[in-house]
Parts: sequence; structure tokens; C-alpha cells
Amino acid sequence: MDHLTIKKGNNKINIKKSKKFVGIRTKGAKSAMDIPVVEKQLLPNVGGFELIKFQDTDKSVDTLLDEVRDERDVDLGTHVYYVEGSNRPMIPTGEIFLIFQDKASEEEQKVILDEYNLILVERRSASTIIVKVSKNSPNPVKAAHFLNKIGMVKSAQPDLDTYVDEYPAVALPVDPLLPHEWHLKNPGKIYDANYNIKRGADAKVIDAWNRLGNMGSPNITIAVIDNGFDLSHPDLNNNIVNPYDLWNDSSHITQGDPRFDHGTPCASVAIAPATGTGMVGVAPNSKFMPVNGTSYGWRATEKMFDYCIEKNADIISCSWGSVDPAFDLDDIKKAAIHKAATQGRNGKGCIIVYAGGNEGENYLNFYAQHPNVIAVAASTSKDEHATYSNKGRQITVCAPSNGDWPIIAARASWDEGTPFQVGPRRYWFDGVSRGDRYKHFGGTSSAAPLVAGVCALILSANSDLTSAEVKQILIRTADKIGNPSDYMNGYSTKFGYGRINADKAVAEAFRMKDGFTPNPGNDSTDTPFPGSDDGDDTGGSTTSPDTDSGSGTGIPPILGGGSTSTPSKSGEGLFRFSVQRQPSQGFGVQVFAFADYGNVLIKAESIEKQFDQPVIININKFGGRTVFKVIVGAFGGIDDARSLQRRLENAGIKGFIRNLSTLK
Repeated sequence: MDHLTIKKGNNKINIKKSKKFVGIRTKGAKSAMDIPVVEKQLLPNVGGFELIKFQDTDKSVDTLLDEVRDERDVDLGTHVYYVEGSNRPMIPTGEIFLIFQDKASEEEQKVILDEYNLILVERRSASTIIVKVSKNSPNPVKAAHFLNKIGMVKSAQPDLDTYVDEYPAVALPVDPLLPHEWHLKNPGKIYDANYNIKRGADAKVIDAWNRLGNMGSPNITIAVIDNGFDLSHPDLNNNIVNPYDLWNDSSHITQGDPRFDHGTPCASVAIAPATGTGMVGVAPNSKFMPVNGTSYGWRATEKMFDYCIEKNADIISCSWGSVDPAFDLDDIKKAAIHKAATQGRNGKGCIIVYAGGNEGENYLNFYAQHPNVIAVAASTSKDEHATYSNKGRQITVCAPSNGDWPIIAARASWDEGTPFQVGPRRYWFDGVSRGDRYKHFGGTSSAAPLVAGVCALILSANSDLTSAEVKQILIRTADKIGNPSDYMNGYSTKFGYGRINADKAVAEAFRMKDGFTPNPGNDSTDTPFPGSDDGDDTGGSTTSPDTDSGSGTGIPPILGGGSTSTPSKSGEGLFRFSVQRQPSQGFGVQVFAFADYGNVLIKAESIEKQFDQPVIININKFGGRTVFKVIVGAFGGIDDARSLQRRLENAGIKGFIRNLSTLK
């Protein structure tokens, strides 16, 4: 099982197994570095283990760990985990802090401990105990995950040790407009306007900086394709690389035309550097490639995207397009975008971000509909849909923008502001100036470069990611906002997969760098905790590697857990059956546990007919009630049981391998 949900304090957290690092506890004065296959030691003592990395071989970490456990000088070996929201390695010590519901008797508690072959270490109160795993237990992380699915268990928390100090927080920039940039971190109030917004309705950018330990890598280049870049602006004139003007086919960017000023605020949202004088962009350390001139012609489209490929842009931000059906994309334009998204960055693909459009339509800007781009909608400072933001099935994510309270962005010196307004209201929503070179800004035009900046932070964490992987990270880590009814199967035509979360996205990029390849809903491999068997349940209720599920559906279905059934109803029919003793030997697949025998009959009749296998019932007393465990099949070898297990799973019936010799 590569990733699991466990309870920690009052929260549920997701943890994922490292594909590179393990913990080794040696005997005596020996060090893990004395083991030939160990490449290096990362930390000398985490929970009594040395945190080490194996040498690169054709063997998996699971295989190497099993081999090392057999070394004469090795006491224990364990997998290492990462908690979602942190890039610190966590090592399970083998103990679990277990709190039962108040009415659970010691007898009932013992039934659960016996089910998982756990050993009582210490009793703290009538309902609170500390247990440890035994040779025949699931590993402590998995055991805690299973225990938390049981109704009589209030909380099961594995002891996960790590070093104490977090990565140091980034010293925040002193730019005076940073406190106004609610889209980076929303405090719940616009203080100089005494206006309430929604705390936490932001892109979690400052949290992402803290996770990175910096504000992004200077090795990442964001190309902004637009019109009207004021390259004299203090928040645009740093870190410029390879400027290009499509209209004059030169590196000299056209400036000063009052008809074109859009590129200045868009670029500042993504890349404004931390100079201490104005605002700060999402990725202030990134290099800035201004590409001036937007054109619909296919030759111009090819030229702008080919230029970004040639000059090694990592990310391309575009806050323009059209919803006019007359300007749908032809095959040449589609191919130009596809080429950049798949061939840029030396084959990893440029990450291309497009604004979804501000027309309030039920379909997107045609460029944003391209399958290789990240299409961005706008949400507000109250985590609501911005009514102007176009809706549609192609939206990838949304990002904070105006619609309630606008964001702050750089202003070109020739920007004439909002027509028919005078004074500060030409530039400021509430008429209060926050600086002569800045203004209130919004639309999907600001949401798109915000996402582009977050993509730069993702690549700062893991520069090996492809453009498709970056898009999937944004999808997997987005926060669902708005009304739950807006979503169907996790997707909304207003918000896409949700509001972007830079911190989660950076954490995911770090985990993928560690070797984790996401495969939601299919956690099919796990090596048990040191000292346990190889997952075949040759003693106890260890879940087979073939059946583990990150959703917890493969838990041994003890009464009170998620797999029990409602009582059977009258009118279910007549049953004829014969009864004979089953020898306590071999292997089967446990699929249910019931307190109502009517359910046993109904399920047994259905399963026996469907799979042509004997159905075995194990009868136990549980808290004064009789519990019937339903096991399918009785095989001499575990491989046959696993084959049946797969057949059951294909039919939608979850189960786990049961060693019949443990059932008396």
C-alpha cells in the first residue's frame, strides 16, 4: 500500500511511502553504512533508525529492504513515509496510540487486538492503550489505517518519528504592497478598506514558499505572451531574458501605446521580484521572457510558440483569446500549441496556461479549450465563482481574482485607467491609491498568470516534471470550493477541479521527485513492517498485497467497521444447506462479517452460486454478540486464494487473504 489515510490528532492525513529511502536499525555498534547495498546515510537517528538510501540497482526498494532485513547485523528495517503537506521523512516506530469509544469493554478491545495480532504495551485508561505490532501484524501504518475504520475505535495513531525542525520559513519580502496581496495569503480582511473577505480563500503561495525554503528557482523562465509591457517598471525590469516583439520581429519591445497596457499587470502577477519597493509576484525569482504581440494568424501563432520553444521557456502564460465562433482554432494553430506543450523543455513540454475568458459564457476562450493547455477560471476573495468567468468542460482549475475584491498588479506608465472615472478611481476599485505605478486588476487575465507562477514553484521543487504531469498535479491538489452541488465526480464547470493550492502542489512535486508515481485508487503494493511476514497472512489478518486499497475497503470487516451490513429483511426466501466442519488449514478470502445470520445466508447463497466455491463461516463472540465471518474458498496454497481474491474484486467484492489455521 503506497499511500494511506490515517488519523493524527483531530485531523486525517494522507501519507505516502518513499520510493528511495528506508530506515535501518542495526545491532551493537554497527552502522547501516557497513551494509554493501547502502549508498548514503541521510539522517543518523530517526525513531532509533538510520535514514538511508540504497545504491541504484535493478532491484526495487521493497526487495532490497527484505534482503537487508536478513543481514546478521540488522535488527529492523522499515519503510519511510511522507505526510501530505510536508516533505519531512516519517519513520514508524512500531507502536500505535489507540483510543476506543467509552463503552468498549476490555473484552471487546481484546477481540480487536487479537484480530490484528497487536500486543498490549501499556494501558493509560479504560479506553486508551498503547499497542505494538507483532510478527503477524500488518505494519503499524496500515494497522492504524484499518483500525480507524472500526466503529468502536475513536482514534488509532501510529507513532511516526522524524527530526524536529521544519524547513525554515522564508523571510517574507518587505515590499509594502505584500499585505494587500490577499490572493497569496488571505487574512480575511482588507484592512485599509475595513472590508471582510474570506480567510483562506487564496492560492496558498506563501505556504508554498515556506515549503520550498525560497520563493522559487532562478532557473525557471516564464514567458508571458501579451501586449503592452512597461519594461521600465520596477516590478518588471529585473531578470528579463530573450525579449521578443512579434510585431517588429526584434528584441525591441514596443512601449508607450495607450491602446496596449495589458501585459504589464499580467506579467507582474506571475514574476514581480521581491525588491522591497512594490508588490511581489507568485514566483519572484523566476526569469521573465516578454513576448509582445498577439495575433490570430496561424503564421504568427507558430512564430510565438516556436520562439518560446527555441529560447527555452519553461512556462507560457496567455491571458487573451476569443469566444467568437468565427475565431475557433484551425489545425495549424492547434498543432503549434501541441508542439510547444510536448516538444518544449527538451521534450518535457512547455507548461501552457490560458485564461478561460471573461464573457460570462458557458464555453471557454477557444485557445483555452486546447487539450494540452491549463485552462484557468476565476474565483473570488470569498471562494465563490466570479460571475464574469466563462464556464465549460475544459476548465482545469480556478484561481483567485476579482469579482468581490480585486487584486493588486503593476500598471504601465501610459495606462490611462478606467474611462469616465477621475483621480484614483481610474485605477483603484475603492478610490484609495496604494501607489502610482500599481492598480486594482482582475479577470481570468490575472488568474492565468497566477497559475503560471504556481507552475514555476512546482518546477522549482521538481524540474523533471513533464507539462502533462504539472497539469495533473494542479488537478490532484486543487481545493474544492463553492457549493458541493457544483461538482459531479469531482469536477465543476465553474471551478474545474477546484481552486489552485500552491502548497499542496509543491508538496506533490517533491513526492514525485522522491520516486512516487501517483495512481489514485490503486494502492496495490506494500511490504509489511519489519519482522512481519511477507503479506500473505500466514498468521493473523495481514491484508494481502494484492488487495490493499488506499480507500480502506480492504480492511478486515470486523463488526462495527465499514463492511458490516444492515439486518436482513423478511421475505428473502428459503435456503437449504448442509453443515460440515472445516479443517483449520489452508487459505481463503474473507469478504464479510455480520451480526445478523440472515445476511450470512443471503450473501453465502449469492457468492457460492456466482463463484462455485465453498463458503465457510467462522463464529465468534464479540462484545456479547455473535459475529459471523464469511470466508470464500479453502485452498491448500495461497496462490489459489489470491486468484479467487482477484475474481472477487473484479466482481466488486473486496476481501483479504485469511489463513484458516488462525480461525478456531
